[in-house]
Amino acid sequence: MDETRVEFRLEAGGVGVATLNRPAVRNAIDERIRAELQVILDRAANDASIKALVLTGNGQAFCAGGDISAMRQRLGAPTGQLGGSGWLRQRRLHGMIGSLHSLEKPTVAAVNGAAAGLGMDLALCCDFVVASEQAFFTMSYVARGLIPDGGGLYFLPRRVGLPKAKELIYTARRVMADEALKIGIADRLVAPDELIPTAVAWAAELSSSGGTALALSKSILDQTFELTADQAFALGAQAQAICYTTDEHQAAVAAFLNRPR
Repeated sequence: MDETRVEFRLEAGGVGVATLNRPAVRNAIDERIRAELQVILDRAANDASIKALVLTGNGQAFCAGGDISAMRQRLGAPTGQLGGSGWLRQRRLHGMIGSLHSLEKPTVAAVNGAAAGLGMDLALCCDFVVASEQAFFTMSYVARGLIPDGGGLYFLPRRVGLPKAKELIYTARRVMADEALKIGIADRLVAPDELIPTAVAWAAELSSSGGTALALSKSILDQTFELTADQAFALGAQAQAICYTTDEHQAAVAAFLNRPR
């Protein structure tokens, strides 16, 4: 039987680590790896013991993007089927990307090597990016005659600004780790052997408060660029009303009031 293409383990502190596991093809995304990652994301969303998620890659690459061999097979399909099958495939892909982006828990991409095309999209749709000094990023789509279809058109401008996003997409050039940190693609830069420990520790810290307040804060923050101030305030008011009723809020208030003086 083939090996699992997305490995999962649960670290101390409730941090789940999902590892793309196709090192022979630099963890290129095919239908099976997409489906396995979707299963893990569904588990992370519904398992209270999982407080945060780290996404990384096995071997020398984080993710080299879409599987080129699958692209070759698609090009051989009858012309009349290309559009419909492509639309369905995009829907499945965007469902997985959406699940990762909207996961109501902190997510950290631990980028160990190349993050190209869809691989860069996967990193960018996480809350935070920790990059190894050996990592690099490239929006390689245009060089393949394609547009960024894994969320890069949405996520990249929010990280680096619109003009820089256009430059990186138009040129498909490599952004090495130090530049990635400088322009905001990566949030932290570490030595290769420190990558996973740093990402896991940071994910544990980010999720230490956890609970409903964090989930609601993330859901609103992810919408704020599209909202007016009044809309953001309205969502905040609704979220705060929910927080008033939670066990964690009541416990936090009791702990504060009962603290030693």
